[in-house]
Amino acid sequence: MINSQRKGASGERELVTILTVHGIPCKRNIQRYIGGRNNPDISAELDGHPLHIEVKRRERLNISEAINQAVSDADGKAFPVVVHRTSRQPWLVTFRLDDFFREVGL
Repeated sequence: MINSQRKGASGERELVTILTVHGIPCKRNIQRYIGGRNNPDISAELDGHPLHIEVKRRERLNISEAINQAVSDADGKAFPVVVHRTSRQPWLVTFRLDDFFREVGL
C-alpha cells in the first residue's frame, strides 16, 4: 500500500474510533477503493439518518471537489459529509447548507 493510501486508511480508522466513542454507529467500507455510488469511506447513522462520509486526510484538499464527490456518491440516499484534516490539526466536517436544512426538516 502506498503512503497516501496508508494515511487515508489510518484516518478512516481514527475517525471510526472517534465516532464510535461518541455513540455514532458506523463502519468502515472495506471496498472503499472501488469508489462510486453508495460506496462511502464510512457508513454511519445519526438519529436514524444515514450518513455518507468521505474521509480526506490530506495537506491540500479541494473541498469543492470532495463535497461534490460525496454528494454524487451518496446519490440522494444518505446525507453527504466530508470529514477532513491535515497533519496535527483537528478534524473538520463539511456539508452543503441545503442538505443540512433538508436533513433537519427546515
